[in-house]
Amino acid sequence: MELTVLGCSGSGPGPDSPSSGYLVRMDDHALGLDLGNGTLGALHRYVDPFDLDALLLSHLHPDHCADVASLVVYRRYHPTPPYPPTARRLPVYGPLETADRLGALCSASAAERAEEDLSDVFEFRELSERLRVSVGGCALRACRTVHPCESYAVRLEHGGRSLVYSGDTGACDALVELARGADLLLCEATWPHTGPRPPGVHLSGREAGEHAAAAGVGRLLLTHVQVWYDPADLLAEAKAAFDGPVEVVTAGATYRV
Repeated sequence: MELTVLGCSGSGPGPDSPSSGYLVRMDDHALGLDLGNGTLGALHRYVDPFDLDALLLSHLHPDHCADVASLVVYRRYHPTPPYPPTARRLPVYGPLETADRLGALCSASAAERAEEDLSDVFEFRELSERLRVSVGGCALRACRTVHPCESYAVRLEHGGRSLVYSGDTGACDALVELARGADLLLCEATWPHTGPRPPGVHLSGREAGEHAAAAGVGRLLLTHVQVWYDPADLLAEAKAAFDGPVEVVTAGATYRV
């Protein structure tokens, strides 16, 4: 598997990166993991959005799904699509209310929302802890994480290799179990461990390292750092808690799994 970072800025775009969004490629398949503000533009550098096999949305905060609205326009109105988008709808995996919330995102008024239906270009599928499915050549499973809204971490397995993406989460035993023995953990590290921070929302750099160590992962990549924090501080915290390879991702970087 090959992981490309489309964007990694926490809670909104920053000067050097769009919000959260990632591309996973293997053989002839391509999967999107989240599609936050600015990430669709970055996606075009690597694959045509029509070439995605599926899009997985960890949760429905805008910094993880806002560019879905632009993807709707791309699939509906492209003058020369490679295939009829209505005949080959894109599978979109997300929390229970995904179809409704994205419909609202794409609507400019209550009247427009009453008529908006994204099922012409998307096939919505529920992301849940019960899900066990093959997506774009990958075995997928998920776990519910600790966040103010319904949010999931996902594990992808392909060719004997495994990648876990935390999505957004506070300290979470379920994430440790999902990531156990994974080759790579792409884990949010939003803020430093010291100082004021609300519980049950995001991980610190130290907590990301602790989760990686407890799960026995092979490699830790930190993401979702808030724009007002120094990534080096989060990296130092993680390294103090996890003795394996660890780094902070940057937009445009690609990693082999």
